[in-house]
Amino acid sequence: MRTNHRPQNPSATRRGITRSAPALAGLAAALLTGCSLQIEEAMCGDGEYPVLAVGSTGGSCVPNVEEPPAGYARYPEGKVPEHVGDEWDTYWSTRTLDGRGNVVAAPDAG
Repeated sequence: MRTNHRPQNPSATRRGITRSAPALAGLAAALLTGCSLQIEEAMCGDGEYPVLAVGSTGGSCVPNVEEPPAGYARYPEGKVPEHVGDEWDTYWSTRTLDGRGNVVAAPDAG
């Protein structure tokens, strides 16, 4: 006896393909138009916030429940970098905070 491996309802298979087609077409269009899938690297992990080294462009991450260690300060409100290379990360690459909390040119920024 010969067994038929075809689906009992061939239109069901076509419906599955038809449902997938718009998603595949959208992905293809995005890739062909130069749209890229950009992955942003967070400055800190979950449960942490970034801090700036006073007097330099260095930084670190501190657990949310802790204050910055000696020699570090919180970024000024509204000027906190969230992702590597974002507007504020770029801004702070040439600036720092002095001992009084004032924004100044970074010593190595020239």
